[in-house]
Amino acid sequence: MMHKAINHYQQVGAASASFASPHRLIEMLLDGGIDRLAQARGAVQRGDRPTKLKLIGKAFDIIGGLRGGLDLEKGGEVARNLDELYDYMQRRLVSANARDDVEVIDEVTLLLGEIRDAWKAIPQEARDNPAAVAAKES
Repeated sequence: MMHKAINHYQQVGAASASFASPHRLIEMLLDGGIDRLAQARGAVQRGDRPTKLKLIGKAFDIIGGLRGGLDLEKGGEVARNLDELYDYMQRRLVSANARDDVEVIDEVTLLLGEIRDAWKAIPQEARDNPAAVAAKES
């Protein structure tokens, strides 16, 4: 699954992804999605349809990479909730693309930003050894 996420990120121009920790890779994907959406917003405002299509497509793929990296069995309710949220964001991007709707792009950007902020708030101990932290909590 992680290789799939690396491939998605490399497709949007981050060759350093192959050297990143799994935690950092997710952070990079979230940042990349937010960046592409900001660029797509600008393209919509400029009326640059080809660029908008390309950038919304890249954001869609990044969210797909995040979604594909979820372990729905081990991740339990959190993973299922993220899966549903990522699905919602992808559907909203289809709508934003069809209607040139910057408000929808802003909504998805906000959601990705909230996930990114929560991801960055994970303590270093949990980043370094998630299995040990999970064992302590059970």
